[in-house]
Amino acid sequence: MKKTVQHPRYMGTSIKNKIKNIRELRNYTQQYMADQLGITQAGYSKIEKGKTLVSYSKLLEISVIFEASIEEIINFDSKECIKSLNTIKDTNTDLNDNYKVLKELYEDKIKLLEKLLNKTENELEYYKTRFGL
Repeated sequence: MKKTVQHPRYMGTSIKNKIKNIRELRNYTQQYMADQLGITQAGYSKIEKGKTLVSYSKLLEISVIFEASIEEIINFDSKECIKSLNTIKDTNTDLNDNYKVLKELYEDKIKLLEKLLNKTENELEYYKTRFGL
């Protein structure tokens, strides 16, 4: 018996929606994603709207930005994520636990800003060399 594998686009929530949901949960803008991928914001928007199919290599690049595996992106379930967040919210956590979560989020933002700064510095160095400044 031949086993058929369903394309991720047709399995419940489509890959485009999963990418969008993860991007929004991470509080990334479409412009940020586009910059990281080296494409225009309009080009990135087409990915989330499903007007451009996501190639394996592009999905790999997106997974690097999200610091997640391709499998985690494909299997991402926003409903489960919301349930988990509600469970966390409903549990009686102490201030120390909240502090740790906030600290991790802050450190993640710092890492992202450092990556962006490094990329900007590299681009600046390139243009300085190219134009002899």
